[in-house]
Amino acid sequence: MENPHQQQRQPSMKSRFRRVCVFCGSSPGKNPNYQHAAVQLGKQLILQVERNIDLVYGGGSIGLMGLISQAVYDGGRHVLGVIPKTLMPREITGETVGEVRAVAGMHQRKAEMARQADAFIALPGGYGTLEELLEVITWAQLGIHDKPVGLLNVDGYYNSLLSFIDKAVDEGFVTPAARHIIVSAHTAHELICKLEDYEAEHSGVASKLSWEMEQQLGYPIKSDISR
Repeated sequence: MENPHQQQRQPSMKSRFRRVCVFCGSSPGKNPNYQHAAVQLGKQLILQVERNIDLVYGGGSIGLMGLISQAVYDGGRHVLGVIPKTLMPREITGETVGEVRAVAGMHQRKAEMARQADAFIALPGGYGTLEELLEVITWAQLGIHDKPVGLLNVDGYYNSLLSFIDKAVDEGFVTPAARHIIVSAHTAHELICKLEDYEAEHSGVASKLSWEMEQQLGYPIKSDISR
């Protein structure tokens, strides 16, 4: 018998998110399933007319970034790519997809992506993806935002990272409530559903830091997404 809660959260239900920021590699990766997952995530964002989720991403047209941006753009939704000017020759080839917003550097890129998004998802990627992911997790832990953070754990790509974080909880460096910040799933559909249902459990500890972050980066402290 189908779970009533699962029955309630149908793909066609209007999303609480207007824009989702996706962190991912500028390389396609060796496993074809990473590329498939990028396309499937893009399709989940645009699934059914009621969902209507726009994409914020790193602005590249190559690798997983290029695949997800093209999938969302082809689905008729707005795509906003935020990229440092110095990376444009390296990460953009051919025609650009959607709106490309050039910024001065990496700090401005992350701040603008975070400001524009109502939730964050990480696909497989390298150092840059990991750094972006951990920063928004840290901001959530400090109370700078309460937006959901998701890991699309394709073929167990992030198993080692999740094990490390669980070890940090066991050793007292991460609280169990802060561990709850990270939402993970193996498929795009499952992850989107989990993010839609996410409610923050951790307590913010840096109200002054929140104010300073907002002043310096123009980053809104609280999301205005519907609950």
